[in-house]
Amino acid sequence: MTYSFDQLQNDWHPIAIESTLLINVLTPITLLGQSLVLWRDEQQQFHLWLDQCPHRGMKLSLGIIENNRLICPYHGWQFNATGKCSFIPALPHLLDANLKAQVKKFQVQVKYGLVWACLGDPASDLFLFPEFDITKRRIVFCGPYDIHTSGPRIIENFLDMAHFPFVHEGTLGDKNHMDIPDYLVEEFSDEIYGHVVRATQCFSWQPQSSKKSDQAELIEYAYRVVHPFSAILNKKNNDSKSNPGGLDDAISLHLQPIEPTTTRAWIIMALRDFEHSDQELREFQDFIFLQDKSILENQIPKLLPLQPETEVSVVSDRLSIAYRKYLRTNNLQYGVMNSSII
Repeated sequence: MTYSFDQLQNDWHPIAIESTLLINVLTPITLLGQSLVLWRDEQQQFHLWLDQCPHRGMKLSLGIIENNRLICPYHGWQFNATGKCSFIPALPHLLDANLKAQVKKFQVQVKYGLVWACLGDPASDLFLFPEFDITKRRIVFCGPYDIHTSGPRIIENFLDMAHFPFVHEGTLGDKNHMDIPDYLVEEFSDEIYGHVVRATQCFSWQPQSSKKSDQAELIEYAYRVVHPFSAILNKKNNDSKSNPGGLDDAISLHLQPIEPTTTRAWIIMALRDFEHSDQELREFQDFIFLQDKSILENQIPKLLPLQPETEVSVVSDRLSIAYRKYLRTNNLQYGVMNSSII
């Protein structure tokens, strides 16, 4: 699959946490430069429309919902759940057959607890995230986090362990343990995880690897890239007896590309921590992510360079190098820098 700008419009992108959306509340959304409005009707169905009244271009997200109709705040035109105009106050006697205006609609679906949007015709299903459905896992949603940089810069940072002692000192990193042991990077495909780029046997010494952690220890990570704007990591403490042979927690990062250098990030955590509240778990993740945010917004350029000679790489960057190769192979042309992109 390739990911040119046009093809990205035929892909699924996260735009909201499903459980936070109330009935008949209009939510403005920006995706790939397009202004949209999302709302949930009384039958619990989601609607995603162009945020523009077809009459005089008013933002529909500033309107209201009454009787399952969206009412434009400018001239009061009413649009039913199909997006068709059903009433014009200035011309109250017009019959339905004479009402031709139609708001442009887009496809939405709910999966993994997020609402996903497609601006075109979906070219494929969403990636596989089996950890979301595993029993005895606690699901916690974090974000959104708005970052003034490109999506690929954010994913690459998520895949990077060498910054832990400097950006996350005292939690994920320790300056007395800065070395990155060699790890395995490969393309991988099976029925459980799908086709991914993954890194395994990744080890990092961490003073506090999670909210639940109460001691410094060697943590094993496994990463997989499931989409140019989505990646998942698994982690376990190396001496864990709770899940021998397995990886305890899963943290997945999913990006909503707003503009080439403006991105909204959503995180889904599937954890074995049943001791702390959702708020406590979110606060720990917020603390970590906001440390990353300050770094990400100060990288130059904001678009991720894909040409190997543009930035210097070393052996500990093997996963980053594989991710950039994956983006080149899949012809990503959004949020990256090469000879033919935005």
